[in-house]
Amino acid sequence: MADGRDVRFLLDIRDAPLSAEECLKFVADPSAGGVDLFLGVVRDDDGGHSVEKLAYSAHPSALEQLRQIAQEVVTGVPVVAVAAIHRVGELAIGDVAVVVAVSAVHRGEAFDACRLLIDRLKHEVPIWKHQTFTDGRAEWVAAC
Repeated sequence: MADGRDVRFLLDIRDAPLSAEECLKFVADPSAGGVDLFLGVVRDDDGGHSVEKLAYSAHPSALEQLRQIAQEVVTGVPVVAVAAIHRVGELAIGDVAVVVAVSAVHRGEAFDACRLLIDRLKHEVPIWKHQTFTDGRAEWVAAC
């Protein structure tokens, strides 16, 4: 944190359903005036094609890369706590694939840090999506 306090982190990649409540509880703090939460949910359509299901796979280095990105995101920002958890394995339509929660002294910092973290996670952490469409086609999509 910018004032010298340590930032708390809950970072993980899991093969079990994710809980927004777990992440919100983790980032809760009396010094935080703003909390931002992002949920990435499996949708039923991608580019006009009906999605039946999907599966996420992660490279063994994915968690370490998530840790590095989270540390970089909070550098110099008055963030209190960060939670970012991505799910791997088979997911159904409506399942939560990723949860990111950030608490900060002010709402602006919470919004900014949460958005930057999910954007960098999506583009830099080696997690791949295998989509199966209702017409039987399937495709791999690099990074979340």
